[in-house]
Amino acid sequence: MATATAKTKKAKVLAPSKDKEVAKLRIRVSAYENKILDASVKQIVDTANRYDAVIEGPIPLPTEIKKYTVNRGAFIDKNSREQFEMRVHKRLIDILNPSSKIIESLTNLSLPSGVNIDVKML
Repeated sequence: MATATAKTKKAKVLAPSKDKEVAKLRIRVSAYENKILDASVKQIVDTANRYDAVIEGPIPLPTEIKKYTVNRGAFIDKNSREQFEMRVHKRLIDILNPSSKIIESLTNLSLPSGVNIDVKML
């Protein structure tokens, strides 16, 4: 009987209270080169830290790999093929309860070309 009581007991997990709604600014950054991506994410995090923001992340998301197979020759060499791939690296940053100063400073931020940014307010 001791094993039956051990199975029925469950640990209580404290969920965050629904009374306080937390506004989130979700920033999803993607680029083809991971070094440029990490530099731009560091720049975003430093800008948010300058205004004492609460930051979750950067969270690395799975790398999206697009593979393409192309025939080397146009007619005769059917069995000779080349393969190419494009890698898209992604990061996710959440800023909790962003102030207007933080949003304004992030919009005025100049990032290198090749970095794509999606911003959502949750």
